[in-house]
Amino acid sequence: MTEGIDPQYADFEAWPMELRVRALVEANERAVTAAIAAVPALTLAAEGIAARLAGGGRLVYAGAGTSGRLSLQDAAELPPTFDFSRTVVLLAGGAAAGTTAKEGAEDETEDAAAAVDAASVGPDDALVGIAASGRTPYTVAAVRRARERGAFTVGIANNAGTPLLEAAEVAVLLDTGPEVVAGSTRMVAGTAQKIALNALSSAPMAELGALHGNLMVAMRPTNAKLRHRAVDIVAVASGATPTDAERALRACGGDIRCAIVHLGSGLAPAAASALLARHGGRASLALAAHARR
Repeated sequence: MTEGIDPQYADFEAWPMELRVRALVEANERAVTAAIAAVPALTLAAEGIAARLAGGGRLVYAGAGTSGRLSLQDAAELPPTFDFSRTVVLLAGGAAAGTTAKEGAEDETEDAAAAVDAASVGPDDALVGIAASGRTPYTVAAVRRARERGAFTVGIANNAGTPLLEAAEVAVLLDTGPEVVAGSTRMVAGTAQKIALNALSSAPMAELGALHGNLMVAMRPTNAKLRHRAVDIVAVASGATPTDAERALRACGGDIRCAIVHLGSGLAPAAASALLARHGGRASLALAAHARR
C-alpha cells in the first residue's frame, strides 16, 4: 500500500545526506518494476486509446493533486512532440490546481461528473483516470461518468482492489509499495504514473502517422534546436544529405513527413502531401504505396 510505513526508513531524518538522496533515487527502481509488470494492461489500454484517437476522438485525463498535474504535463507535451492537441485535462480544483495545491477538491464527485458532461466526453473518446490511492473520489467519479457516456476508460492506481480499478474498462495497477517518505506519493508512485502516461500517450501515435520508424516526424520545428533536429530526422529517414534535407523541408513548409515522402518518392511537395493525406499521414505507408505503382 502506498500509504504504508516502511520501517527500513524509520530513522531517515537522521541519515547523512548522501544516504537520504541514495534512498530516494534507488526507490524509483520499484517504479520501473511496477510499470514493466503492468505492460499487459498498458497494452490493452494503449490499443483502446489508439482506436479512439484514430477515429478522431480525444484523449481525456482525470486526476487530482500530483496525478492531475502529471496529466497536465503529459497533455502539454503532445502538441510539440506529435502535433497532437486533441486532449482534455479534468483536474480537481480546476486550472488553478495545476500550480497551486487544492487538496480538498479531490472529494468533489459532483464536480467531476459535471466536468465530464461539460467536456461532452463520449463514445469517440478515451478517458484515463489516475490516482495513486485508487480511491480519490473526483477521479473515480470522472471515470464512472465517462464510462456511462460510452467513453473507453482506463484507471491507473498504485493500490490493488480499489474503486478506480474497478470502475474502469481497463485497470492498470502500478504496485509501487510504501514511499521512502511515508505517504508522499509524488515520489515512486508518481514516477510510475509518469512512465505509464508516457507509454499510453506515445505508443498510439504510430497509428496516427506521428512516427516514422522511431522518429517523431510530426514534431513542430518551432525553434533553432528543433529546426536542426528536423533536418537530421529528414536526412536519416530519406538518406539525403543535410543540405538536401533542409531544402526539402523548406519546400514542404517545414512539414517533416512531406519532406521525407518528397525525397523518397521524387514527387513534388504538393503531390507528396496529397499522397500522405491518402495514407493517414503515415510516411511509411505513403512511400510503400508509391513504390508499388
